[in-house]
Amino acid sequence: MNDFWIACGHHLLDRDESGGLCVTDEFLKAYFARPELVPPDEACPVERRLHRALLAAPRRPVGAEEIEAIVDADARENWRLVLAFRDLLVRHPTLEQAYLATVRSGTSDLPPLFVNQLVHVILRNALDGCDDPFVLRAAELFFRPQRILPQEQALLLGDEEVVGGQSPTPVLSLMSMLGAVTDAELDVLREDNADDYWRRSDQFDMAFDLTAGGRGPAALAQAMVRWISHLLGIDVSIEPLRELRDERLTWYVGLDADATRLGDRLWHGEQLDDRSAGRVLSLFRLMFGDTNAAADEMRGEPVYLILSMNADQKLRMKPQNLLTGLPVKHLEMAT
Repeated sequence: MNDFWIACGHHLLDRDESGGLCVTDEFLKAYFARPELVPPDEACPVERRLHRALLAAPRRPVGAEEIEAIVDADARENWRLVLAFRDLLVRHPTLEQAYLATVRSGTSDLPPLFVNQLVHVILRNALDGCDDPFVLRAAELFFRPQRILPQEQALLLGDEEVVGGQSPTPVLSLMSMLGAVTDAELDVLREDNADDYWRRSDQFDMAFDLTAGGRGPAALAQAMVRWISHLLGIDVSIEPLRELRDERLTWYVGLDADATRLGDRLWHGEQLDDRSAGRVLSLFRLMFGDTNAAADEMRGEPVYLILSMNADQKLRMKPQNLLTGLPVKHLEMAT
């Protein structure tokens, strides 16, 4: 079986009987060894002692006064953030439960970087055993912001960090045959190069085709099914749609902030103008496998999922919306 996303650190974690990820000292030490937290030569003695102590005992309690004693203000803030993240992980039996507690509270102060890293490793666990590179590349949307790439014939996405580091408008390898020249090229994930994904999965450097009717939307649907099943323990099916025609929008979930705003407008009966409608990237219909899992008023009714880009042609998916936005009965009881 091919491994993937090794850099997320999943191999440093244990699993409980239900398959959830249990935090280990090794996983915590990997955070404290990050370059951002290694004290520089000019760091004060307090910060140096704290760093050494946490590498030796990563669950060691750290009081506020110890952080306040660090001279450098930026270092103090870094330590506050990483220790808050550590405390969240050790406070819950599994990383999955820590993440659910965070998204359900709606008041998390965790920086997006930590949240995305948590999604990354949990999703790696949810997709364990997956042998389809298209599903794995689609799942990158959950924790890696994407940029829409210029292409008239297809809806192509490139990793925002990779694209931004190369060129504002990279040319795809498949377009180079047309004579386009650039200093930045991305390979589009296709059937004939799909096996390359396994060795490149930690580089996030393969573009993804999300064109309606193609393999991309179906792969994203599969990734969302696995995510919901792993974290909520419910069976759903998700079908990509080309458009919403006469469907009654009984319930919808925006998969990003912009999609939520567009869905709100549709919910209130507003007709979207061409510019707004053009920002919708994908549509999906979700059905509950067990109708008893849905809220009473939604039994047998579909839930529509909307994915869109923002005005800057970027996509920042919010996978937590799939967990907090669905009309699930036991979630209502939990809140």
